[in-house]
Amino acid sequence: MEKIALTRAGQTDLNTELKRLKSVDRPEIIRAIAEAREHGDLSENAEYHSAKEKQSFIEGRIKEIEGILSRADVIDTSKMSGAIKFGAYVKLVDEDTDEEKSYQIVGEPEANLEAGKLNIKSPLARALIGKEEGDSVEVRTPGGEKSYEILSVEYR
Repeated sequence: MEKIALTRAGQTDLNTELKRLKSVDRPEIIRAIAEAREHGDLSENAEYHSAKEKQSFIEGRIKEIEGILSRADVIDTSKMSGAIKFGAYVKLVDEDTDEEKSYQIVGEPEANLEAGKLNIKSPLARALIGKEEGDSVEVRTPGGEKSYEILSVEYR
């Protein structure tokens, strides 16, 4: 089985989500299914079908998180330094628009672009790996070629 790289924060977030799914969401949906069953004919009961669908999603997510955590390779980024690698916090400036962006390079399960968590397998992260503060990188994106200058690299 292939290991999945996670930061400590990513592992904590997944454990928190798993605990919530098991201790809050799962019991709630079980109650909702029981309540919907009391309404009679299940074949035409929209509440029942909706609750069963939600239960399926919850159980699937529980299995997914447990699978990720069982294969997790948790990396302590606070002890790292130097060139950009997994876990780095990187501040970039778009050389065309002067727009600044900040990202942390993380594993696939943690990736969330809106939160500034950049998937290590993304084109931008792959271009950044091994580079240092002050370097420029060219990245081919779906929107075309982009040039970025690395303003800072830090590990927390």
